[in-house]
Amino acid sequence: MTACASTISGVVWQPENAVIDPKGKWDQIGARQLLIQWTAVDNLAFVSGAGIPTVPKLPDWPRIATEPWAKEVILGLAGYFDETKARANLDELGALSERLAKLPTPLNVVGWYFPVEIDPTWGDAPKLAAILNKLPRPLWISVYDSANVGPDDVAKWLQVWLPKDVGVFFQDGVGVHAREARVALDYVTAMEKRLGKQRVRVIVEAFRPQVGGGFRAATAAELMPQLNTYGARRVYLFDGPHYVPDTLVDELKAGFAKDGKRP
Repeated sequence: MTACASTISGVVWQPENAVIDPKGKWDQIGARQLLIQWTAVDNLAFVSGAGIPTVPKLPDWPRIATEPWAKEVILGLAGYFDETKARANLDELGALSERLAKLPTPLNVVGWYFPVEIDPTWGDAPKLAAILNKLPRPLWISVYDSANVGPDDVAKWLQVWLPKDVGVFFQDGVGVHAREARVALDYVTAMEKRLGKQRVRVIVEAFRPQVGGGFRAATAAELMPQLNTYGARRVYLFDGPHYVPDTLVDELKAGFAKDGKRP
């Protein structure tokens, strides 16, 4: 029997013009870390001093730095919304990421994240290793399996080429109905075996397909079993500002209390 979830380690935030001022009470369900998807996307920066144009309104970084759900920050670097374009411009994104990583912020940065997402259908993914080796540590990337290659094959593939000091956030695929959480757990377990438990964390998709297109926030009834499947592992909700409103936090909090867990 799988252990109950031990609350949330963190939330992910994907900055965009429409969601530039993240607010929530995710700390009430345990979140202490904020994973910021990127600080530059499509050649627009969310910070000053990057040498490229900035977005129309910058985030209130001093305020975010004081939030209890952002006591520690894993800072995303440079990416593109379009995955194909990101993968085709690794050198450019790597160089910009090096600059971004050196910029001062009021945030308590405990790691960095390179936001070019990886899956085994990307034949040139091993070329990413040279880019990653130029970026600061601790460093993280994210992995998904769109083709359902399988847990052990994905884990072995990463073991072959991923630098051994780079950690992995595994996107569980539950929100897009790519797989059930119990199958996602097989991926996580395989990666832990091949890469080591300290290098593997879980991105829990806190959304579901919406009738008519797009996505909606998952309900607590949908999300609690998903979270419970991963037990005491370090899990991060994708993403807090878009899909985890205060009402859902209250419902999850009640669910954790019922299970005898506290943040």
